[in-house]
Amino acid sequence: MNTPAPDPTPQPRPQNPVRLVLIGAVALVGAYMAAQMAVRLSSLWMLIFGSVLVAVILRSIADPLVRRTPLGDGAATLVAVLVVIAVLAAISALFGQAIATQLTGLAERVPAGWDYVRGQVQASPLGDQLLEAAGAIAGQAGRALVVAQRVATSALSGVATLVLVMVAGVFLATKPAVAREGALALAPLSVRPRLREVMNACGRALKGWLKAQLLSMLLVGTLVGVGLWLIGVPSPLALALLTGLAQFVPVVGPIVSAVPALLIAATVGPNALLLTLALYLGVSQLEANLITPLAQRNVASLPVVLGIFAVVGLGSLFGPLGVLFATPLALVIYTAVTMLYRQDVLHDPDARAPGETPR
Repeated sequence: MNTPAPDPTPQPRPQNPVRLVLIGAVALVGAYMAAQMAVRLSSLWMLIFGSVLVAVILRSIADPLVRRTPLGDGAATLVAVLVVIAVLAAISALFGQAIATQLTGLAERVPAGWDYVRGQVQASPLGDQLLEAAGAIAGQAGRALVVAQRVATSALSGVATLVLVMVAGVFLATKPAVAREGALALAPLSVRPRLREVMNACGRALKGWLKAQLLSMLLVGTLVGVGLWLIGVPSPLALALLTGLAQFVPVVGPIVSAVPALLIAATVGPNALLLTLALYLGVSQLEANLITPLAQRNVASLPVVLGIFAVVGLGSLFGPLGVLFATPLALVIYTAVTMLYRQDVLHDPDARAPGETPR
């Protein structure tokens, strides 16, 4: 009688339930700690993203120099920094004193404008109802004003942080490939080529969006400044600067920037108030239907609805810096999701990410 040969295949060892529980507990604790770190260091992530935006701006100037001149990345970035400093110095020399004077006058006139408007409303037959409605609207808009105040306070008190962001942005712009490959070193080798494509597409998307956004801010600020000057509203240069800068934050920025202009125009007279309201509505429509589409033609853009929800969501997560960087950060997330999920997971043939070169 032959004895059956033993099965050479090794049998799986039974899993120790205590060991499995410990591994699961360690994984849960690790995930919780990672989430807590991400939340508590939210300001750090926003500052890192701000440094990336600074690097993108500098590379927008340096890249043409690298392509058309014998300058390397370091020398071209230095030239880009000098160009930015020269432009800011020229603006300060030409308009700095006037802007400072008008900003001081603006801070003095806005409360007087509010008092004037409130007095006029109270004198009307429907004054109480209008003031109640205005109070309700002000309550809803209060968050936006608080965010704007916090951003302004942070910008004034965080000079050291701003310098840190600028310096980090210069270093990133000097060696962008080194920074990219350093981040990719944390990913598995098999996915690095695809992640490199995604990061390059995000960089192109940010570069195109920033160029279009700066052009839109310049045109809107110029149109508003000229219009307010023609109407006869005081401090037109300061109001134009405020309006232009506010265009960087979609939805919230233009609304907030229009309030002081309307209050000051009310002190001039009802005709100035109506003309100023018509000016801001007209420039808003022109910006939405002509300036922005022309500026963003052939460059990356973000769906308007996503931009609105990005301001609300990222503002809730990251505070004032989240509101400030909502649109560019949403653009990066939108690009990554399109390429890594819609293209790689869903295999959607119509998925085209902003900033992605045609295949």
